[in-house]
Amino acid sequence: MKYTFILAQLMIYPLSVVCRLLGVTQSGFHFWRRREPSRREQERKQLRVDIRTVFDANGGRYGAPRIHQVMREHHGYTGSLNRLQALMRAMGLRAKAGRKFKVTTDSAHSLPIAPNLLGQDFSCDATAESTSHAKAPDQVWLSDITYLWTREGWVYVCAILDLFTRRIVGWAMAGHMTRALVLDALQMANTVRKPPPGLIFHSDRGSQYASHEVCAWLTTRAMQQSMSGSGNCYDNAPMESFWHSLKVEETHGQDFATRAEATHSVFGYIEGWYNTTRLHSSLGYLSPAQFERACEAKLIEAANDNLSTNPHQNSQSARLTKRAA
Repeated sequence: MKYTFILAQLMIYPLSVVCRLLGVTQSGFHFWRRREPSRREQERKQLRVDIRTVFDANGGRYGAPRIHQVMREHHGYTGSLNRLQALMRAMGLRAKAGRKFKVTTDSAHSLPIAPNLLGQDFSCDATAESTSHAKAPDQVWLSDITYLWTREGWVYVCAILDLFTRRIVGWAMAGHMTRALVLDALQMANTVRKPPPGLIFHSDRGSQYASHEVCAWLTTRAMQQSMSGSGNCYDNAPMESFWHSLKVEETHGQDFATRAEATHSVFGYIEGWYNTTRLHSSLGYLSPAQFERACEAKLIEAANDNLSTNPHQNSQSARLTKRAA
């Protein structure tokens, strides 16, 4: 440690002066500088390089737990999370952080309010004995509206999240916060996913969601509408978590000149990062797309196992194989 300190002071003081003050010899300092770094020092140096590579590759969005997961999978790291945390602190690396954001939707209206079918139960369990509402993709969708500031004025974002996979299955942006914004996001989700009848669509009590047009749209497609309690953010916690991720990891601190620029940023985050790449601790550190592929692979395997014992019941296996392809 003394020699490291001496090296740092050489731009200010002569070597002889610093060595005399610290009670060490100049020859000892020169020997220290010439020696090969220890194996542990070399390993620590490489770890710092790998950490910086992963941190930068993910836009500074990952903290130590996710960097630990990536390094285990792609860099052969076998050490502890605590060691990475200590190195990141020493390197001054922290995942992006920002303030909390409040969403404002108009719930002071006289439109009909749907019951809360979820009751803060956001569990996802595919086992037969489970009481979870979401046992597979496209059984529960959550939705909410937030806003971003641009130099052209506010732009509003409506997103729809699949509870089981945490995937954003539909989204829309506009300079207004009306029922048309919700309908655009719903239309995208329905077109892409084609969910079976009975899906639960859960949102807050905002007039956009309670509107006759949105209710009729859901009824026509055999979807069940569910709404949070009055002013209770915990009734839609996974959506609140998504908004926090979007704003902290992508939009916080950005100065959008236009609404189009903000839309481009949100598109890149959702379709190019969140759905396809971002690791989710709730999904076993898989991205939504990876998790969904893993679920489909398990279903195909189960269907094929059933086919081998029941050769005549092959329709499900064929459908699943076709969807995976």
